[in-house]
Amino acid sequence: MISVNALGDACPLPVVKTIDAIKSLNGAAGTVEVLVDNDTAVQNLKRLAGSKGYAIAVEQQGEKRYRAVLTVGDQAEQPELPAECCPVPAEKKTVVVISSDRMGDGDETLGKTLLKGFLFALRQQDILPKTILFYNRGAFVSTEGSASVEDLKDMEARGVEILTCGTCLNYYGLTEKLAVGGVTNMYSIVEAMTGADRIVKP
Repeated sequence: MISVNALGDACPLPVVKTIDAIKSLNGAAGTVEVLVDNDTAVQNLKRLAGSKGYAIAVEQQGEKRYRAVLTVGDQAEQPELPAECCPVPAEKKTVVVISSDRMGDGDETLGKTLLKGFLFALRQQDILPKTILFYNRGAFVSTEGSASVEDLKDMEARGVEILTCGTCLNYYGLTEKLAVGGVTNMYSIVEAMTGADRIVKP
């Protein structure tokens, strides 16, 4: 049995860790034990199991502690991150547009955590977007001090075009702090968006 400790991990980490554990079986039958501390993670694990035909048993061990055991059959289908877990684009001509350093209009800390999780989930996809555009406060996400720089660098290394608005960098005093990708202008941003098959704005 492979054990995965995902206590304290936010979406999509519990599912990502579980997928990595299942892949380490290399197609052999086996069981993966996953410890999580919230019902959302439990539901995401159930969706993963259901989508791939794995058996799953869940035991609540405490107020905020769950133990999920997934049983994987011999030569079972290899898992990928379910779209319904943390929605991410999955088309080669998708352009992701990020205009803020947070996701949504509610709590600032939650919004920044959600955006970090979004970009981490995006990085896990086998098919990545063509371009990720950053403008307005989104410029903070591609510059020094951002918690998402490593995820963006990894995607850039895999062929994703990372572009940040130069006017925005200058406005916020971030021109010398760009940590990943290149600088772009509004003409190129419009060109990328109008030429895309799909635009995603988290």
